[in-house]
Amino acid sequence: MDIELKLIRNTLIIRLKGEFDMLKAEKIRRQIDERLQDDQVRNLVFNLEKVSFVDSSGLGVIIGRYKKVKEKDGNMYIVGAQPVVKKILVLSGINKLVPLFKNEQEIMKV
Repeated sequence: MDIELKLIRNTLIIRLKGEFDMLKAEKIRRQIDERLQDDQVRNLVFNLEKVSFVDSSGLGVIIGRYKKVKEKDGNMYIVGAQPVVKKILVLSGINKLVPLFKNEQEIMKV
């Protein structure tokens, strides 16, 4: 799995590629948490356009980062989830906590 972290103003954009599973979840969590320690980071965007699969470990990383962002009074969004990944997000109920958008540009309208 590839991860790209990009800070724009106070929003950390996390672009993932590949399978977001047990084998990669811990490494991704550590990288994101390291960046969340920066007081400038208040919001998170998980870009899942190039993610082909998410398991419970990946969902756990998403939920855990949601809690951390809420502690900072920030917001979190998920963008670009492909149909299989989107189905997992909906079945898990994450979409009730974290809004889903088609792409990063849609978030700019919020």
